[in-house]
Amino acid sequence: MDPKRPYRPGAAPGQQNPQAPAAAAKRPGAGGPVPPQAAVRKGPAISEALDQLQRDIRQLQVDFERFFNGGLPLPPEELRGRIQALLRNLRNTSITAPVDNFRLGDLEARFNSYNEMFNRRLRDVEEGRGPHRVFAFVEKQRFDARGGIVFGSEIDSEAAEALYRGLASGAGDGPKFDLDSFQTYLRRQTEAIRQKTGCDEVQFRVAEEDGKLKLKARPVPAR
Repeated sequence: MDPKRPYRPGAAPGQQNPQAPAAAAKRPGAGGPVPPQAAVRKGPAISEALDQLQRDIRQLQVDFERFFNGGLPLPPEELRGRIQALLRNLRNTSITAPVDNFRLGDLEARFNSYNEMFNRRLRDVEEGRGPHRVFAFVEKQRFDARGGIVFGSEIDSEAAEALYRGLASGAGDGPKFDLDSFQTYLRRQTEAIRQKTGCDEVQFRVAEEDGKLKLKARPVPAR
């Protein structure tokens, strides 16, 4: 026992204050457990960012359709750039929840699909072949996705694009694949229905069910 150290009743010689280590461990930055309020709450922030990304992609669809229909004087490049920046930020974030990772991948694939289609249509406009001209747009409207579009042994690319845009125009999430994959799907479905029913043509139309847009198909009887 150190003769210079004051004696504390009940304390063994050389024993330190038993409360001191515990108190130090509870202080943030002292090597002890981090209080719950100091922990980084990534879950809600990631979910909110994904919700915003989904809303922005949906708005981009609407704004591009308005541009191609003549309702906007310029394409929505600012919104597209904001979506690309948000995607980069999310990809650089450590996302641990599998459901958030899956949702991010799905939204990114959807944006890339729309972006590819928009770029192709913008090139058509710049080269004078796009529907942004009034008369050309009227010609495009001969394909009515809601009324029904008929396909035979060949899949018309403009007709397929009209169906694709029809599915993307609703309040839901739109198609989950790109335009080329959609044309392949139409080709396979048309051939399968023709072989099963013996018809020559198949009609596809966009219909709304339970607040969502769906693609309906039926064989067209031979005339």
